[in-house]
Amino acid sequence: MFDGDQPPLLEVRGITKRFGAVQVLKGVDLQVRPGEVHCVMGQNGAGKSTLIKTLSGVHQPEGGTILWEGQEVSFSHPTEALDLGIATMYQELDVVDGLTVAENIFLGHENASGGILHVRSANALTRSLLERLGHGRLPPATEVGTLSAANKQIVSLARALSRDTKLIIMDEPSAVLDSGEVANLFRVVRELTAQGIAVVYISHRLEEIRQIGDRISVLKDGRSTASGLQVEKTSRTELIRLMTGRDVENVFPARKPVDPNAPVVLDVEDLALQGQFRKVSFKVRAGEILGFAGLVGSKRSEILETICGVRKATSGRVSVQGRRIRPGSVSSAVKAGIGLSPEERKSQGLILDEPLFKNVTLSTFDRFARAGYLNEKAERDAARRQISALELRPADPDRITRTLSGGNQQKILLARWLVHGTPVLLLDEPTRGVDVGARAEIYNLIRRLAADGTAMIVVSSEIEEVLGLADTVLVIDDGNVLTETNPSDIDEHGVLDLIMKGSAA
Repeated sequence: MFDGDQPPLLEVRGITKRFGAVQVLKGVDLQVRPGEVHCVMGQNGAGKSTLIKTLSGVHQPEGGTILWEGQEVSFSHPTEALDLGIATMYQELDVVDGLTVAENIFLGHENASGGILHVRSANALTRSLLERLGHGRLPPATEVGTLSAANKQIVSLARALSRDTKLIIMDEPSAVLDSGEVANLFRVVRELTAQGIAVVYISHRLEEIRQIGDRISVLKDGRSTASGLQVEKTSRTELIRLMTGRDVENVFPARKPVDPNAPVVLDVEDLALQGQFRKVSFKVRAGEILGFAGLVGSKRSEILETICGVRKATSGRVSVQGRRIRPGSVSSAVKAGIGLSPEERKSQGLILDEPLFKNVTLSTFDRFARAGYLNEKAERDAARRQISALELRPADPDRITRTLSGGNQQKILLARWLVHGTPVLLLDEPTRGVDVGARAEIYNLIRRLAADGTAMIVVSSEIEEVLGLADTVLVIDDGNVLTETNPSDIDEHGVLDLIMKGSAA
């Protein structure tokens, strides 16, 4: 349990870190006490990931001091941080799908379970750890690749506890969880802090900070703009100002009424995919944003992937501007004018180690080909125009895509389809992992594209986001469309109520 009078477990004073000519951390301060949830916030590129990796021994700082239980420490390797009691759960969970739950928990320190061949001992210790986390029914022999994202997080937490951990760093732990799974995560976190374990919690979601945090520290451009603020005494407006350096109202752009006479651009009729969803029908007009509201696992993404040919529909039809799409054909969908920004943009949408301009022109190579060769100057020029229009930062078409923030990576996907001249955009979780300032930019961009006549479908796990952006909302649960409604006629509670009733039916 958090006691503000206790001496710090971890104290960071003026940490600096440079990569080549770029100084990423320019003086970061942080104090974490036993039993507290200390939230660290900041926009993409503020230095959060570098700070995390410095505290966990992946990076070594050039300047500043790290104190652990009052003693100055330095880590040349992550195992040194682990041995002291600092465990890190990264946003991309570091579990091994091909191993069992028990093998994952003791991976790298098998001696703690009596050696790698002592399966019975490892399984017994695993059960004990999982019971401590309230997940005693999760079988130790289960292959991790078969588990949900929420249960994979529990395995990662159990691994941390297997090392007698005193501090757990969680990087965006709720990014792939639905509301019920987030509530369970919060319960587990509170049980850990009640045992005196400290948690550093990194999140972009301001509402989560209100629910789970005790204190907050904020980073901007590699510096601490606030350290140790009390959650209940810090307003949302103040947090946004500390993160962005300006007052940003995180509100959605004003809607313009959809022209009822605008042409239907996307027509989906009785679309079905065996075992996933059946008889989904809707129309989207030019300039209209259709929102899919539902929980994780409601088959929203599967519907999008079937529309654009990633999955082959069992029955039904999809038409763009009157042209019918061949089921299961991505090329047919792209030629007709459908563009998809997938949920997992890093693994499914982008070639991370290629320059920005190559990702922008990925779907239009034929436009830049001459006599079998790509005209890279024309590619760069096309990308440069979109960089300017979408205000991508930094404005360098040769910048390697992996080095860009989540918000700018999302803009690259939008730029790709704008170069293509796509009349239909399918946006799956367009603001996942994007900070509050960049979210406002993406919201405005989506509205601007709609005003220019693009028809869009937006899928988001944040119901508030769907209701704030969409002109029309489909509430979806387990592949069934429960209702089609105007967002002004329903709120988040109404959506959840419909889903609960639908699940009970």
